[in-house]
Amino acid sequence: MRILIAEDDLTSRLFMKKYLSEYGTCDVVMNGMEAIDLVMNSIEMKKPYDLICLDIMMPKVDGIKALKIIRKIERTSLDEGFEPAKIIMTTALNDKETVKEAYECGCEAYAWKPIDIEKFNEVLKKLCLI
Repeated sequence: MRILIAEDDLTSRLFMKKYLSEYGTCDVVMNGMEAIDLVMNSIEMKKPYDLICLDIMMPKVDGIKALKIIRKIERTSLDEGFEPAKIIMTTALNDKETVKEAYECGCEAYAWKPIDIEKFNEVLKKLCLI
């Protein structure tokens, strides 16, 4: 499985990479702009991501804006036979409007920090990633 982790907090970045590395190859970026760039490159190389974890609050481009752009890129650029990535938003925010907006923009799941491994594993199973 190809995984992209977009997280600006060092501790969270290291934790997510260590945790998700057992399921696949992880690329890690610190902001939404870098995430968008890697998604475009992965699609151009015909190796799109299976899972993308996007933090909501990131510099340059936040997670919601990155989510919208990534979904647009997938709609216009993914070749036939390739599935859009499963996107899990990660955040410390517990705001119903933000959660609603994330789902409306195309995320499959929402995980609150600190990440609960058991709940996150349940989400990965529900999304048929593990």
